[in-house]
Amino acid sequence: MLALRSLRPAGERRRRADDKVTVPVYVHVLHSGAKGDVPDAMIDRQLAAMNDAYGGKGGGADTGFAFALKEVTRTDDAAWYADPQANEKAIKTRLHRGGAGDLNLYTADVGGELLGWSTFPWKAADEPALDGVVVHADSLPGGPIEHFDKGYSAVHETGHWLGLYHTFQDGCGEKGDRVADTPPERDPTNGCPAAKDTCPAPGADPVHNFMDYGWDSCMTSFTAGQGARMHAVWAAYRAR
Repeated sequence: MLALRSLRPAGERRRRADDKVTVPVYVHVLHSGAKGDVPDAMIDRQLAAMNDAYGGKGGGADTGFAFALKEVTRTDDAAWYADPQANEKAIKTRLHRGGAGDLNLYTADVGGELLGWSTFPWKAADEPALDGVVVHADSLPGGPIEHFDKGYSAVHETGHWLGLYHTFQDGCGEKGDRVADTPPERDPTNGCPAAKDTCPAPGADPVHNFMDYGWDSCMTSFTAGQGARMHAVWAAYRAR
């Protein structure tokens, strides 16, 4: 998961409770015949999973971000579906819609060891057509990838698209993920442990955070600090 996967946004501030951003979403389904041609119902469930996650429905903070489906495109191209990394520039140049404040979400077969990747907001102005998120088609809600079938790969990668780092960024280093209320974490989470604590600083590893690497069944939350960072980054790089 990216961010190929130091910024401290100017003017970072506490998010007001009434701050709300609704992000238009363009979903681009890459498929090879029936393979990967995810149905509209699965796309709807993916958007619902994103809205629940960013709205704090799993028990975490309401980040103030919501997502509204704008359009679905479908492209039947065996090469693009089977290797979106090698064909990324061609795919995005043809299919990308909108501007920096519009999420372009691509689904394809991203390979056996990868669930997806994302661009960071501060790259959007320099490479606008490449801006967006790519996820494995089989990671959408109800997909066949064991332990990664609730749509949280898209939730995680969209976190990068909104300016979040992994919770284990820089390990136990001082800067970490640049968010004060996520405890330092040296190693990414594997599976869903009851708890782990890999750094000497106070606080156990945030194993249930969407920006860790745990199973989908383990992920439940963003923090208020992550919400504040996303809003600061949005204002700096994506707001119209």
